[in-house]
Amino acid sequence: MAVYLTASAQDDGESWNRYLDQLGEIEDVEGTGWASAHEILSELAAHPIDINTATRENLLQLPFLTEQEVEEISEYIYRYAPLKSLGELAMIRSLSYEKRQLLLHFIYIGEEKEQGFPQWKNIIKYGNHTFIATGKVPFYERKGDKEGYLGYPYRHNLRYTFNYGNAVKIGIIGAQDAGEPFFANRNKVGYDFYSFYAVLQNLGRVETLALGRYRLGYGCGLVMNTDFSLGKLGMLTTLGRNQNNIRAHSSTMQANYLQGAAAKIKLTKGLDLSVFTSWRKIDATLTDSGFIQTIRTDGYHRTQTEMDKKNNASQMVAGGHLNFFKKGYHIGITGTFTHLNQELHPATAALYRTYYASGNDIWNASMDYGYNGSHLTINGETATGSCGAIATLNTLSWKATSELSLMAIQRFYSKKYYSLFSQSFSEGGRIQNESGLYVGATWQPSRKFQMMAYGDYCYFPWPRYQVKEASHTWDYLLQMTWLPEKWKIGMRYRLKRREQNNADATALEWKTQHRGRLSVAYDTGVWSSHTQGDLAFSAADEKSFGWMLSEQLQVKYHWLEVSASIAYFHTDDYDSRLYAYERGMLYGFNFPMFYGEGIRYWLMGHVSLLKNLKLTAKIGTTNYFDRSSIGTSYQEIAHSSMTDAELQLRFKF
Repeated sequence: MAVYLTASAQDDGESWNRYLDQLGEIEDVEGTGWASAHEILSELAAHPIDINTATRENLLQLPFLTEQEVEEISEYIYRYAPLKSLGELAMIRSLSYEKRQLLLHFIYIGEEKEQGFPQWKNIIKYGNHTFIATGKVPFYERKGDKEGYLGYPYRHNLRYTFNYGNAVKIGIIGAQDAGEPFFANRNKVGYDFYSFYAVLQNLGRVETLALGRYRLGYGCGLVMNTDFSLGKLGMLTTLGRNQNNIRAHSSTMQANYLQGAAAKIKLTKGLDLSVFTSWRKIDATLTDSGFIQTIRTDGYHRTQTEMDKKNNASQMVAGGHLNFFKKGYHIGITGTFTHLNQELHPATAALYRTYYASGNDIWNASMDYGYNGSHLTINGETATGSCGAIATLNTLSWKATSELSLMAIQRFYSKKYYSLFSQSFSEGGRIQNESGLYVGATWQPSRKFQMMAYGDYCYFPWPRYQVKEASHTWDYLLQMTWLPEKWKIGMRYRLKRREQNNADATALEWKTQHRGRLSVAYDTGVWSSHTQGDLAFSAADEKSFGWMLSEQLQVKYHWLEVSASIAYFHTDDYDSRLYAYERGMLYGFNFPMFYGEGIRYWLMGHVSLLKNLKLTAKIGTTNYFDRSSIGTSYQEIAHSSMTDAELQLRFKF
């Protein structure tokens, strides 16, 4: 029987969620990539990796590890497996104390299993089943609930996962957003969205085989990355490593995935080939002429207008990645071809859309390259395509001493470059129309103290949204963490200056933003507290100031765990909005945004009813003091407060 020794079993992701919060910035939280990162980490925490049978590919699924850390963990496993205790991770010199603690949430020590792909009789007999049902009930009525939305106001989803160690993972997900019809309208088979997948590993020369819905990540993500990437602070923790991943789409997100089959094949030592093919329906806004004006990725089908855009176009994708890795050197080639059944024809009346992707057929190709040494790491990718333009990203990291790491990132993304599946390091959110230089450093003179800092300069040669001409951005951040015994004290300051249109759009002006955070946490193992203060100041034509103070408490007692929080926020307007991490259901993305004046409070409990059955419940309220209604359009609530209740049931057998 496998012995699970993961921290996630104790705190339902509280610690790794705090880690994500520590690395997140406002752009990360507002983007879809951060929600995707949260769901992937939730899945990895719920189904951790058996460290004794972990391959290099298994470990590369963990987005916070550097290539050097993965190599040293793999070498240690090869030499000394089976590990008897997770305390042995302290023998791996490149792993910091904080990384080792984080790693505990995603690995376990299992019993020794047969080498290669296991026998099916053992898979069926000893595999683990997990069933999760989650629901959210609002105690208020939106405008769309009265008239406009096709379904009822409840949000719910079901998950079933079967896994056997690191070798087999099979699952299905059904998800429903509030306002969407259930067993009605065009959702005749129940849920608005389903995801189904099967991923097998160690099938002889086939290292990974994915069937159903899956995600990919190759190189630096300039051509293909339907997985996710961490932000500017996250780059310092991974030292900008390249990707070569095939992962199940075990998410409720209704975009950024492929459907069909993908395989990673080991051709010979150090040389592998990945191939994939996909066909799926996509949501799109169509013109009167039948062209695709925009590809929709929000996944909402609440109104008739949204429902009419569901699955009204199709997308075929095929491609591959050839990768060679030997003695720290690696080089790879990626190629993709995409065919849309209707021509993509974006509205280009606005200048910033001039070079958006267009046409029926789109191809992209790239070369990625790099070197991974004990002190020096170099990674990069250069891409082109049917657009006739190039994009390149290159990273250099140097471990100057055991305490100090330095990093630099150069990127150039032509204004004409595009790929439908690119996702990588950027300031503007797109791999297009951007040139910049980023430098960062991590200094950890002791286990108890860490400092991270970066500076980033970016130039946009073509107009962007709300920016009528070429513009610049400067971004600086300093973060310090101190860990004295049972305490954790954190401080962060960020200064960002960017050019934008002035009030009458006749010229550009500088918008300056200051953001600060101070947090103090204390944990005895039985109870813990987390106190945090946030500040925001924004200045352009007008000035905006905001602050928030929050307190969270948690108590654990055998089969019961209770958490509670209260936060007061006061901001002048949306420009000084603030975010704060909030505990929630497993797989739930909980980084709510606040602006105006109000108070937020919630209570949550985990109850272990039986050995394999766990119930989680949460109720939360947000009261606004500066308004009589919340939201706009169909989302408008005719009250100054809103209360939601969530319930989740998990059963493992």
